[in-house]
Amino acid sequence: MSIVDASMTRELRREIAKHPVDSSHLEVHVTHGVAYLRGRIDKLRGYYEDLDLEQELARIIKVLRNKPGIRDVVCEVDLGGPTLRERLAAESGLRRRRM
Repeated sequence: MSIVDASMTRELRREIAKHPVDSSHLEVHVTHGVAYLRGRIDKLRGYYEDLDLEQELARIIKVLRNKPGIRDVVCEVDLGGPTLRERLAAESGLRRRRM
């Protein structure tokens, strides 16, 4: 990886960190001006319960594409599932139906 690509990778990671998503399972790297995003993003635990991950990912991609030096963004990102609160609510709903 060239010095320019490494610098751009760090810059993109900083930009993604500004968004209200858990990107700890997201791999980010830049090669010859093309940004590659692979992995998974989730909602931040305890925050932004009404966050739409698809819309937030679209915002992130738009911002990254507008960065100087980025020619394209290849996105192979899975969106996280329901939050803990949503899973617990669904479980309690299932329990009530069984009774």
